[in-house]
Amino acid sequence: MACCQCLGVGEDTGRFVLLALAILLYLLGGAGVFSALEAPLELQVRERWAARLRSFSHTFNISQQELSGFLRSYEEAKLAGIRVDSSRARWDFSGAFYFVGTVVSTIGFGMTTPATTAGKMFLIFYGLIGCAATILFFNLFLERVITVIAFVLKFCHDCRHQRKVALPVNDHDRPGSDSHGMRQRDSLAGWKPSVYCVMAILGVAAILVSCCASAMYSAAEGWDYLDSLYFCFVAFSTIGFGDMVSSQREHYEDQVAYRLGNFLFILTGVCCIYSLFNVISIVIKQVLNWLLGQLEAPCLCPGQGNRRNVVVPGLLRARRDPSIETDVVNDSEGDGRRMSGEMISMRDFLAANKVNLAIMQKQLSEMANGHHALHQSASSSRNNGFSGGIGALGIMNNRLAETSGDR
Repeated sequence: MACCQCLGVGEDTGRFVLLALAILLYLLGGAGVFSALEAPLELQVRERWAARLRSFSHTFNISQQELSGFLRSYEEAKLAGIRVDSSRARWDFSGAFYFVGTVVSTIGFGMTTPATTAGKMFLIFYGLIGCAATILFFNLFLERVITVIAFVLKFCHDCRHQRKVALPVNDHDRPGSDSHGMRQRDSLAGWKPSVYCVMAILGVAAILVSCCASAMYSAAEGWDYLDSLYFCFVAFSTIGFGDMVSSQREHYEDQVAYRLGNFLFILTGVCCIYSLFNVISIVIKQVLNWLLGQLEAPCLCPGQGNRRNVVVPGLLRARRDPSIETDVVNDSEGDGRRMSGEMISMRDFLAANKVNLAIMQKQLSEMANGHHALHQSASSSRNNGFSGGIGALGIMNNRLAETSGDR
């Protein structure tokens, strides 16, 4: 493997290329699987539909052109929300509220779309502000969810530690002694919850919300339970195909309760899945760092000697520096608290979300001008396999870099 530094390719670029190739392979694999699963059924449906059109045309003595023109008129009516079966009004206040909810949440089911030019133009500006505000809401929700999870995990960690120190080895370690207090402070200092624990908790929460919501949709909409689970994932992940859409019939039993439950489940589900996606992305980034570390090779380029590749994990090249944002020295590896599966502390995470616009603009300016200080401050994070980034994401990545370890 050629040396990335000799080719002028940085570690961040190597990670980006590796991720792009992985996504491309993922897309190709997914396309092959879905083509194999869905193509035969599509051919059967096309054949049945063509046979029905021929039969209908022959029975009622209607030409194929007239029948096709009628069906095109129905397709135009369908875009305006007209359905064969009776359904709720699309553009009364409740229908419009459901529509704007799918817009700002980026679900976009597609069963209702603006048909007027004024409506389309208004949607552009409305969605620009609404989607940005909703993404901010999701980030703040993620912040608070992780804060609660970290509090619970820290409480469990404290309980385990209390049980460990409950039986002193000698008189110096008895409760109340200086050595006992020092050992307790050392155990809790710099402790951070495992990213894998957070991912597991968010995954369980998302599954519980989806299962409960599926039970409600199965009973209210008459869907199969597996179809309801499919709808929950499509809606909560904001994919929003629109093939199945909840709360579209004109009347339901306990209609107010059902529509309220539908709103709450979609809101909670989208927040949970968004949070889970963010944590999974951290794990994917750690996997990329590990893969880049496995691809390291001695540099054989002229004039470079036996220099190691720049993609070697940063822990092998430099030890971590003391953190500016905490009072804990990050070079304490002996007690095993700084493994790569641990994530940022809650104080740092909360501080990361309070970065103001001025700091972000300054970072953008320094990055655009290649400011030496910016590269110097981000060098440690790059050495550990995390990009410096900009704004709150930059601070989050820098703190993640400090807690990343060599696998």
